[in-house]
Amino acid sequence: MLPVQKQHLPLSFRPRTTVTLLSLRRHQCRLPTTRFSTAAAAYSASRADDPFAVEEYLVSTCRLTPAQALKASKVLSHLKSPSRPDAVLAFLSGLGLSDADIAAAVAYDPKLLCSEVERTLAPRLAELRDLGLSPSQIARLVLVDPARFRRPTVVSKLQYYVPLFGSFDNLLQAVQEQRLPPQLRPRAGGQAQRRVTDGVRARCL
Repeated sequence: MLPVQKQHLPLSFRPRTTVTLLSLRRHQCRLPTTRFSTAAAAYSASRADDPFAVEEYLVSTCRLTPAQALKASKVLSHLKSPSRPDAVLAFLSGLGLSDADIAAAVAYDPKLLCSEVERTLAPRLAELRDLGLSPSQIARLVLVDPARFRRPTVVSKLQYYVPLFGSFDNLLQAVQEQRLPPQLRPRAGGQAQRRVTDGVRARCL
């Protein structure tokens, strides 16, 4: 998994760049070839004339366990082709996520595979870069909650909550703790921190 790095979100944001179709395609062209993209190509070639088997794709290409694939396939039954999932996997690989990271993200949020790279994921990546997030911070955000990464409101939420929590790392930790059962969530160290996390954590991002 990706290492946790202590980095603070800059207070001054870089000028917003214009996201064009050409720039998004150039971004996709720079994505490295990984085992995921190779496996996706192999799957597509082997099943060119067959109906798209979502559950099989999740196991053979996304590296989910059979149990995870069975659960995820229930919300992906409408997919008729691997073209969009293949593009999403290539995009995630380009962020620097490992095979295990991508499998974890897909298992947690199967609908991620339904995203349009050019219309949703690549513009969101550009917005977060303009905000001042490093590639590793963006990758960690995707790992903690892929659904939040896809939302158009993620930038404005980060602008509001990062100063409130003191740093991007503190905010990400609070969001990550939301995914833990209550009995496993660490107790806040002080009254001020408790007030922040208790009152805000459920609404952040």
